[in-house]
Amino acid sequence: MSAVSKSAKRITTNTLIKMKADGEKISMLTAYDYSMAKIFDHAGIDVILVGDSASNVMAGHETTLPITLDQMIYHAQSVIRGIKKCLVVVDLPFGTYQGNSKKALASAIRIMKESGAHAVKIEGGKQVEDSIKRVLSAGIPVMGHLGLTPQSIYKFGTYTVRAKEEEEAKQLLSDIKLLDKIGCFGAVLEKIPATLAKKAASSVAMPIIGIGAGPDVDGQVLVSHDLLGITHEFNPRFLRRYMNLFDDIADAVTHYIKDVKSTDFPNKKESY
Repeated sequence: MSAVSKSAKRITTNTLIKMKADGEKISMLTAYDYSMAKIFDHAGIDVILVGDSASNVMAGHETTLPITLDQMIYHAQSVIRGIKKCLVVVDLPFGTYQGNSKKALASAIRIMKESGAHAVKIEGGKQVEDSIKRVLSAGIPVMGHLGLTPQSIYKFGTYTVRAKEEEEAKQLLSDIKLLDKIGCFGAVLEKIPATLAKKAASSVAMPIIGIGAGPDVDGQVLVSHDLLGITHEFNPRFLRRYMNLFDDIADAVTHYIKDVKSTDFPNKKESY
């Protein structure tokens, strides 16, 4: 850790803005439960995202769309109990903010009051401006999310790289400037060309966190289950696996089953 994050007693939205100004990269991972959150916070992660990716990696759904607000609050409550320093951001799930700014505010208030989280994340740009403004008006910090927005997967029809064409790239740059102007404290750019992400990050004061957006942004985020190798069927170019826990856990369980079947476990020392 460099000076900004190391010296902070708690990581706040203001800390992230200072980190960008100081040139310090921001580290961000998803977490959905107490135990993982405690480990990540102990390791020094700057931001934990309680992502709607819980719909995929925790509940086994094909998309992020099925997860509910109540379920997101449950996961956020669990994460908050495990952290002491890092910033916790919670995704507003599909259907809780689109097209209805009053519903967006009510959803964000529930997350903040019932979980104790520090901020919410909302997908989209100009089309959700009213919802973001209303949430911000209540003093709730908002992180934006542009590029590949998984809640719109049925609109896109594919998880391919976004904003490769000039028109969509121009819209993304317009949207990122809008999010910065109306008061978002940061934004995630997902699966867009690295050159475009660099241009976006340099055009705004708020920190830009990339996932599949190249190295020239202000920080990086990955889904923890992908980074740790708990999932093994998902292999995008942007993913670097730091462990292979799927095989390691399977091997441990196989060994346990063998020991139980052979009556090797428990032995005398493991018995009362």
